Amino acid sequence: MIIGIGSDLIDIRRIEQTLERHGERFTARVFTEIEQARSDRRAQRAASYAKRFAAKEACAKALGTGLSRGVFWRDMGVVNLPGGAPTMALTGGALARLEAITPPGCVAAIHVTITDDHPLAQAFVVIEARPLREG
Repeated sequence: MIIGIGSDLIDIRRIEQTLERHGERFTARVFTEIEQARSDRRAQRAASYAKRFAAKEACAKALGTGLSRGVFWRDMGVVNLPGGAPTMALTGGALARLEAITPPGCVAAIHVTITDDHPLAQAFVVIEARPLREG
């Protein structure tokens, strides 16, 4: 059962300007260490950050809170599964909200897709509740 859906579209040039203006102060405030390490290795650094920014916005929407009620930027981090597919790792207020919206007897699965085509980056997040298996 789907318990949350969110999407976001961002102009990569906006992130590029923010990176130029605020640099590490911006990246440290918004992105996890894993996201920073991954994005800083990319040739298209601003696009990488923009996709992750869009994913955080989409995730906050899927949680039903936006960036409020204890959900902060660094509570949501884009991580990659062993096969390379992106997903979200939640901590703090984002994890608490996920636990609150997950029905009893279910486990949450977060599905993420991110893409970019300069000058735009886009992300979709779907939060699914799956019944726990017994036995």
